[in-house]
Amino acid sequence: MNAPTGFHDDRPLRREDLLEDPLAQFRTWLADAEAAGIPLPNAMAVATADAQARPSLRHVLLRGIDDRGFTFYTNYESRKGRQLAENPHAALVFLWKVLDRQVNVTGTVERAAPAESDAYFATRPREARLGAWASAQSSVIESREHLEAAVADAARRFADGDVPRPPHWGGFLVRPRTVEFWQGRRSRLHDRFRFELEDDRWRIERLAP
Repeated sequence: MNAPTGFHDDRPLRREDLLEDPLAQFRTWLADAEAAGIPLPNAMAVATADAQARPSLRHVLLRGIDDRGFTFYTNYESRKGRQLAENPHAALVFLWKVLDRQVNVTGTVERAAPAESDAYFATRPREARLGAWASAQSSVIESREHLEAAVADAARRFADGDVPRPPHWGGFLVRPRTVEFWQGRRSRLHDRFRFELEDDRWRIERLAP
């Protein structure tokens, strides 16, 4: 495997290096992270806030990237699910430290189509599908044994067939309004470019580090 480019090579990021579409540019950087052998290159921090603008943050896995935006899956009744119902905006951050790169996304959020959530849910291992039925994500539980008993109950319930997607579980699509690409430099004068959507067109600006 070739040594990954990035901080150790002090690689610059120039305007002419960027594609005109930030989602295409993101796919290029994600492919670089995968080629570099970075564990879980699709891991991202997701920031949400409730109706009173009280924030929370966690890491999840990106499960889809297309011309619409970024898709991840979760329990709709979890803390992030409840917050997104109240305040349908989110921020995402991807960090690929080996490459000394970050991508920061802000945008509006909507639920994925049920058929899309069904299709993804069907690809999950059976144990994970049972867990989606058993776990009331983000709620207080009595013990680990209580959780395991709920999984066992779900296994008995669906013992004779497939495990369908529960109605409280599915995808969220983040439609980006801004996408920032950050490339580290040894001088600490890092390279930053922000794509911002205006009138259905992307404006690209360099930001001070």
